[in-house]
Amino acid sequence: MIQKSCLNCGYSVSDEFCPHCGQKTDTTRVTPKSLFKNDILGSIWHMEARFFNTLKDIITRPGQTAMDYISGKRIRYNNFIPLLLVLFSFNVLGLHYYEKFAPPEVLAEDSDIKDFLSKYSKAILFVVIPMLAVNAYFIFKRIKLNIAEHFIIGTVSLLGILTLFLLDDIVSLIGLWKPVSKIFNSIDKALFALSILFPAVTYWNAFSSSYTKPGLVWRIIVLYILMVSESAVIGLILYEIF
Repeated sequence: MIQKSCLNCGYSVSDEFCPHCGQKTDTTRVTPKSLFKNDILGSIWHMEARFFNTLKDIITRPGQTAMDYISGKRIRYNNFIPLLLVLFSFNVLGLHYYEKFAPPEVLAEDSDIKDFLSKYSKAILFVVIPMLAVNAYFIFKRIKLNIAEHFIIGTVSLLGILTLFLLDDIVSLIGLWKPVSKIFNSIDKALFALSILFPAVTYWNAFSSSYTKPGLVWRIIVLYILMVSESAVIGLILYEIF
């Protein structure tokens, strides 16, 4: 086995990556070809592939994605917290363009909901995850996850909801075109319903092997009752303050 020194830290290596600093051992002089292929295209592809793989797993297997991340399988995923902020920004942008292109009569129909989301979206973002984490910590006590690990599951659940909201924004924009409005309005309602059910899907997917079906069903129902009650209290507080 050929031994050589890492060009970054000088550590003796014989594999593809330096075990000391993690740099690849085949780094050579930068050429126009390597700059374009590895540094530009490679970086873009790597970021985009990880981004879309993360979103795909969050939508198709949210609970298992969270449990994989908790167990240490993290290299295939984007960090969830920055991803949360990115999706939140995309949702704000989608809402902005919907309000920009929607006719006044359409905006009048849902102005109360849109106004509430636009005013309190940051509060919702920072309150939903802790609420899910604390409630789930006590409801799913048998799993023996700590509060930070339940925070990860709550984050994945909110990521799924924000992804569905973003798709909903796109569908709503397309639905402004009258020839397809009925079809896309139906899709819009389906996406909204799925976003409401997404936490249930997340916890079912995460804990289905740890509880019986009836045991998991009543725990998820209790979780929703607590979330709705707490959300109502927070909404009333915000209404009184503002």
